[in-house]
Amino acid sequence: MGSGSAWRCAARQLPLRLTVGAFFLNSGLAKRDADEATAEGLQQFAAGTYPFLGTLDARRFARLLSTGELAVAAALLLPVVPAAVAGAALTAFSAGTLGLYLRTPGMRQEGSLRPTEQGIPLAKDVWMLGIGLSLIAEGANGHR
Repeated sequence: MGSGSAWRCAARQLPLRLTVGAFFLNSGLAKRDADEATAEGLQQFAAGTYPFLGTLDARRFARLLSTGELAVAAALLLPVVPAAVAGAALTAFSAGTLGLYLRTPGMRQEGSLRPTEQGIPLAKDVWMLGIGLSLIAEGANGHR
């Protein structure tokens, strides 16, 4: 593949990587120094679907969540990270949040995948899953 082709691939990925990367950067930084009440709320919500998370200290959980979000942001925002790697990070993270959406009562309308008002913040992660899978597919096709 010529350098012109590589540039076009990078340019095609740029809007996806910048917008989602900036979103993850903001979210990770916001959780970095979460107060006790915020940390406990985040942990309790996550532990409702993933019970093993309830064994962690709430502040430690918030720091780990923040670090995970910042790692995804770095994978997306740093152009040296291959598309497939950035896509895999994004796909894994969004799959976890979609698990919360699917398994937490009150997130979806009864008998449907359609979100309730409370479920919209998590349901939107399906877009991030799609972007992650697209980056993986592009990377698997040899595009960097």
